[in-house]
Amino acid sequence: MAQKQWYKGAVIYQVYPRSFQDSNNDGIGDLRGIINRIDYIKSLGVDAIWISPFFKSPMKDFGYDISDYRDIDPLFGNLNDFDELIEQAHDRDIKIIIDQVLSHTSDQHQWFLDSRENQSNDKADWYVWADSKEDGTAPNNWLSIFGGGAWQWEPRRGQYYLHNFLTEQPDLNFHNPDVRKAVLDNVEFWLKKGVDGFRLDAINFCYHDAQLRDNPAKPKEKRQGRGFSEDNPYAFQYHYYNNTQPENIEFMQDIRALLNKYPGTVSLGEISSEDSLATMAEYTQGGDKLHMGYSFELLTNDYSSEYIRTTVQTLEKGMTEGWPCWAFSNHDVERVASRWSQNGEVNSQQCKMLTALLASLRGSVCMYQGEELGLGEANVAFEDLQDPYGITFWPNFKGRDGCRTPMPWDNADLHHAGFSDTKPWLPVDEQHKQQSVKQQTHDHHSILNAYREFMAWRKTKTVLLEGDIEFINTHEPVLAFYRTFENEKMLCVFNLSGTEASLSMPTEVLTEFSELSHHKGYITNDQLLLAPFACYYAKC
Repeated sequence: MAQKQWYKGAVIYQVYPRSFQDSNNDGIGDLRGIINRIDYIKSLGVDAIWISPFFKSPMKDFGYDISDYRDIDPLFGNLNDFDELIEQAHDRDIKIIIDQVLSHTSDQHQWFLDSRENQSNDKADWYVWADSKEDGTAPNNWLSIFGGGAWQWEPRRGQYYLHNFLTEQPDLNFHNPDVRKAVLDNVEFWLKKGVDGFRLDAINFCYHDAQLRDNPAKPKEKRQGRGFSEDNPYAFQYHYYNNTQPENIEFMQDIRALLNKYPGTVSLGEISSEDSLATMAEYTQGGDKLHMGYSFELLTNDYSSEYIRTTVQTLEKGMTEGWPCWAFSNHDVERVASRWSQNGEVNSQQCKMLTALLASLRGSVCMYQGEELGLGEANVAFEDLQDPYGITFWPNFKGRDGCRTPMPWDNADLHHAGFSDTKPWLPVDEQHKQQSVKQQTHDHHSILNAYREFMAWRKTKTVLLEGDIEFINTHEPVLAFYRTFENEKMLCVFNLSGTEASLSMPTEVLTEFSELSHHKGYITNDQLLLAPFACYYAKC
């Protein structure tokens, strides 16, 4: 049982392989680079590595458009490299979680090449095809996240195909049982190779409404958030019919049944729906669907104690059986050190506090590479952009390249901050060089060392790993809650602002955890006084 529950309270470190470490000097990070840096990852005290896609791909969406689910793109190495990575990680008691992009493939996948030829081939019904309207226009009003309509005309078949993302990412037809079986067979291929789990990309997008009903319009005042540019028409609709269909529940159960054959493996579903918190609860309840849900609710620009408290409380109310997973950053959004900055500049104390806050919420934690260094969003010039999303919406939305620039291992200008000996696929940010791993390792007060210290301390506190959470009603900018486990109770308090703050202390007898170096609170006259961006922990 203990082995099956390893994921509860786990810290999952996301590696974006293109930008982690280049081992063969082609300017692109690879699996061998992860192997070479595995001891660094171990030093962070994390429990698992989530690796973004490394499968064969035309790289139109940098690996999220897969042309072969059972092989590795030569850019990243080969299957032997992956086998060695699993071995090296497991030798260090680190789990390996890999991305699985199941809702769509690349348009270069053999399934699609066959399917598009005509309406009578063996794969004819493997993708979402539909006839045009009488006037030749698309079957309905569904939109693509990457801009424009979600339907692309294919002259070979004389039909449209659905793509919720890029036109080069056609959606599979999960209403077809042969598709479901083939997809699960691909998943099992990696289970047999020894992976410990999967991060399931856009998992609520697998099914579409079989009747192809139009999505209703969304009022302008409700179009904010969820990571979409304000000028992206995708935010103009309620996406009731192109994703999150009832049939998807049965597929979640199929995934769980497969994982149950491989004890200790887990599923982490990325969910972006009209009500992501409700979908997370639904997809993780009952013990027969996903192990964990992952949403964009804390990846927005909203930064206040009220927003964070309300978001977590809402999920807690709905998720009575499942297990949450929280993140402040990933490869798709502006880095949190910039996104939640109060003056446009990275603040080291705020970064330390945010690490502690994220890792103190009930649930598991996804930390994105470079978050432990306090990296801010990189400035990428238009001529250096690689992200098709950013190129399309420039300059109103600069895309995702700013959070995907290479890891700075060394502050020396030579060798592109230790990432590669040749020009990397995205430039290394100049400011990031001053926040390099080498420089921060030797600075006792660095964000990196505070991260290591906190994660090591957290591992000793079962109450933080498995306990319940109960929020205290506080005024801005203070966020406070209790974590409780069996007979243990801990008070956790955070000052979200760059100015001093205070909180009237509860009546319980408190014992401070003074072993934390960035523990910046003290009690006087029944008031807890908090330094700017302070965190405070006490045993009740």
